[in-house]
Amino acid sequence: MQYTIAQLSPFTIAGIAVRTTNADGQAQKDIGMLWQTFMQKQVLQSIPNRVSDEVYSLYTGYEGDFKAPYTTIIGCKVSATDGLPDGLIYKAVPANNYQVYKPVGELPGSIMQTWVYIWQSNIHRAYTADFDLYKTDGSVETYLSVIE
Repeated sequence: MQYTIAQLSPFTIAGIAVRTTNADGQAQKDIGMLWQTFMQKQVLQSIPNRVSDEVYSLYTGYEGDFKAPYTTIIGCKVSATDGLPDGLIYKAVPANNYQVYKPVGELPGSIMQTWVYIWQSNIHRAYTADFDLYKTDGSVETYLSVIE
């Protein structure tokens, strides 16, 4: 699977979160419910200081590798964290090198195929913060924090 390399500066994401694990398909259930809440409660529109309407599905707080528990935050990039409504959290994403994948095919299946490829690879992952970026033009990019 093809990818490009990007070096990103630190940024902050604000949104709603769930702690989950990939074991026994739990993440698919938990993250699916988180997306449902995000859309139904129009969370994006309630986030102050947002930089854009691009949506991030951020994977962070890993207890180990991708098989261990981690936190998913669905939200957007913000310029400041003051004034966040109750129930929203934020996460400062450190500067890092990323492999950037562009899932090909029908969504959301193509995103899952990208992650399956990543999980089956021998990529030297940083496990700091990985994310899917849902752009306003309808495209999606998967960012994988790596050690290079």
